[in-house]
Amino acid sequence: MRLMIRQLAGFTLGLILGATLVVAMTGQPQSSAKVVLENSRVRVRDVTFPPGPTAMHTHELAHVGIVIQGGTLVFRYPDGKSETAKLEAGSVGFRDANVTHAPDNTGTTPVRVIEVELK
Repeated sequence: MRLMIRQLAGFTLGLILGATLVVAMTGQPQSSAKVVLENSRVRVRDVTFPPGPTAMHTHELAHVGIVIQGGTLVFRYPDGKSETAKLEAGSVGFRDANVTHAPDNTGTTPVRVIEVELK
């Protein structure tokens, strides 16, 4: 039991330190993503965007997003353009593969999306 508690404490501390390091290095909080299902055809991720900007990243797979907790995200692209998406709980969207962007949650509460990546 003690070993399990130590492992859990070490894991939790690692998450906290890792998140702190990412924010310290980039000055931006990172979205959190947990893979909840994966097989040969899809990868399903539960993604939470905290308030504020998130670092630029690329989605290598096309995906469908189902909004669980809504809000407003401003997507900034490498070419300097941006797009504002007002996401309502229960709404659904699609993104092509190889999209690079930096989402910015302009609200005060997290935005949560289930992403179904198509392999």
